[in-house]
Amino acid sequence: MAVDGPSGAGKTRFALRLAKRIDAPVVHTDDLLDGWEDQFTFWERLEESVLGPLRRGETAFYRRYRWDRGAFDPVPVRLDPAPVVILEGVSAARRGIRPELSLIVFVDAPAELRFSRALARDGNDSLAFRAYLERWRLAEDRHFAADRTKQHADLVVDGSAETADDRYARL
Repeated sequence: MAVDGPSGAGKTRFALRLAKRIDAPVVHTDDLLDGWEDQFTFWERLEESVLGPLRRGETAFYRRYRWDRGAFDPVPVRLDPAPVVILEGVSAARRGIRPELSLIVFVDAPAELRFSRALARDGNDSLAFRAYLERWRLAEDRHFAADRTKQHADLVVDGSAETADDRYARL
């Protein structure tokens, strides 16, 4: 399964609630990015470390990126094969993986709310960071337009609800 959508939309929250409900592991694509410049180019790392081994029925090991340190953690994360694995993050349902997915969820929210959530989450309200975040969001917009991710989703979720936990609890 993939839970995709723009930054700040509520993907992680949705994926974690879903995972708890169906007892499935979650792989966060943000954990595989090599910093801010790896927004869409991390996929080879995901294929090699996670998707390839899982396809072969093997245990996957990957190193989680530590955003606070600007480096990958030396201790790998272990991911055993499971009947369902949830891949969560921007571009998790990209065109190349869609044929393998049993469910595509696209979580969205208004741009202003997504921007304010990203600022609150990432803890930096400087003008420079705001400009950088805007470039990040524009790249996401271009990706989603070209990839047509939302149009291929099986389920589109409104992630803007203040009581998102209550909404997702009904899954």
